Amino acid sequence: MKNDERPEPETFLDLVAQPLKGRLKIYVGAAAGVGKTWRMLEEAHQLRAKGADVVLGLVETHGRAETAEKIGDLEVIPRRKLEYRGVILEEMDLDAILARKPEIAIVDELAHTNAPGSRHEKRYQDVEELLAGGINVITAMNIQHVESLNPLIKRMTGVDVRETVPDSLLIRADQIVNVDVTVEALRERLREGKIYPASQIEHALKNFFKPSNLASLRELSLREIARGLSRQREDREALRREGGRRPEVTERVMVGLSSNPAEAGTLLRKASRIAGQLNADWYAVHVETPAESIRKIKTADFVTLLDNINLASDLGAETVWLKADDVVKAMLDFAREKGVTKIIVGRSHQPIWRRWLRGDIPLRLIAQASDFDVEITSDEAEKQ
Repeated sequence: MKNDERPEPETFLDLVAQPLKGRLKIYVGAAAGVGKTWRMLEEAHQLRAKGADVVLGLVETHGRAETAEKIGDLEVIPRRKLEYRGVILEEMDLDAILARKPEIAIVDELAHTNAPGSRHEKRYQDVEELLAGGINVITAMNIQHVESLNPLIKRMTGVDVRETVPDSLLIRADQIVNVDVTVEALRERLREGKIYPASQIEHALKNFFKPSNLASLRELSLREIARGLSRQREDREALRREGGRRPEVTERVMVGLSSNPAEAGTLLRKASRIAGQLNADWYAVHVETPAESIRKIKTADFVTLLDNINLASDLGAETVWLKADDVVKAMLDFAREKGVTKIIVGRSHQPIWRRWLRGDIPLRLIAQASDFDVEITSDEAEKQ
């Protein structure tokens, strides 16, 4: 985002003043080193100068002297120490921030995984508790940590990103700001030792920080932020048209969630992206038939199904578990009841003989869902 497009600190104060649960602002960058932490600290000083009660819940300097110096005289909440296997680890002290109850808390590294023994597994869950407690939060993350973008990031960079933040948290953010620098400027920061220690620089330049990777991540970050800002603008305009009342959602998406592990999270991430583009509610629906009851499917498949249900919730879906003899009829009945406008299913992975006996579910959906848009996808289609 260009400097003349970035929101002023006052705009976040305007949101803070509204008597609702805590407000959320997220700085997003294409990669480490673009300046997200610096921008948060800069804003913290500006907000405090305007009379706001600001604390640093957690800031990661990563050994950068300039970043540490930028903290200055801002109030810092001491970290909590935890012992794990004989090693002392430090994490954000969630209870101390809740007890202090500042107006605004700065929380870095949103996608971070907390040390064992913490109340929550992930830092974004700590942030959710702060927001629920009425504390406004300014935080930061990289674009590769967005859950629904996980498969795309792996194909673009070859890196399997294991720490992710659910799309639902980004959707509920009141402000999202892109922190952008050119590819060459970012690589120069890396060469100067401003991002990683000297021992890691050459490896990073030849791998994740390759120009092609950074260009793709930068483009992706700009596109995602633009989409998010567009959605927020549409929401505000709709609220004005409705006199302050949130208008009814007109688009609804449903994705079929089978117990077949081959589908993994591909369908869910695709449905999440489509629902986000349409600004729609969406449902992840599993239909349990007598032939595929939880007593009959493989344990590994059942575990995968539960993992996918949890993933669907993280991505912002309403998860539904139906029991019926006919999968297609159950899905269509549910879709009509909820006013679904688009159905997404995966290509059948069943053996041919089983499809002959029971019918191919995607093809049956197309034949019977004359009043819906039906999209059939597959792993190969998603890769394309």
